[in-house]
Parts: sequence; C-alpha cells; structure tokens
Amino acid sequence: MSETATITVDQFIAAPPAKVWHGITDPEMHARWWAPGDIAPVVGHRFHLEMPGWGSIPCEVVEVEPEQLFVYTFNGDWTLRWRLVAEGNGTRLLLEHSGFDLDDKRGRDAFERMGPGWREGVIPRLAALVS
Repeated sequence: MSETATITVDQFIAAPPAKVWHGITDPEMHARWWAPGDIAPVVGHRFHLEMPGWGSIPCEVVEVEPEQLFVYTFNGDWTLRWRLVAEGNGTRLLLEHSGFDLDDKRGRDAFERMGPGWREGVIPRLAALVS
C-alpha cells in the first residue's frame, strides 16, 4: 500500500462566500486565477482543466453544497476539496488537495512543489480576484 499525503490550505479571503464560490466554480473566473476549463458545480459533471506544462487534465465533480463545499477529482489520482466558511465580513477557505503518492518520485515532487504553490501563488490570486 502506498503512502499518500494531503496538502491543506487555510486562507481567509476578504469577500463573502458567494463571491468566493463564484470564483472557484465559474469557468471565466477560474481561468483568471488558476486554469481554464469547463468547470461547473454539478455532481457528476466531467470537465478538463488546461494546465500549463501538463496539458488537459480530466476532472469530475463528486460533491456540491452551494457556497459551502465543492469537491472534484483531478487526474484520476487526486481530489480537491474546497470548503467555504463565512467568517466576519469574509470567508475562511479550507482546501484539501489529497491523493499524492509519496512512494512515487513524481507524486512526491508534485506534493513538495504544490504545497507552496497553492499557499503562495494560486490561492492569493483567487483572493485578490474576488476581494
């Protein structure tokens, strides 16, 4: 059995949950802070994200609670779980990116690179866009 790891990000965003939700589920908004693709908050919806250097990545939505929870698979191995919690005048965004196979060199490299990438690049771009 392979050892798997999860990246967790806890980020306050100075925007209400409805705006953050729109940012993570609307294709036009999503393309502005992370990657283009035909994303939609509908359970069972299959879509692709166009990732620079990786190409077209297949994804499937597995869980949706509007303005609270958005979960989808990514590349067959990973799961992205976005949880939004109203906090004051903003939103606490809790991201879990799970399924990294640490016994695989590519998996371990991705895990080590993507943690800082989410925290220092991707999520701050989302925050700036919706705030």
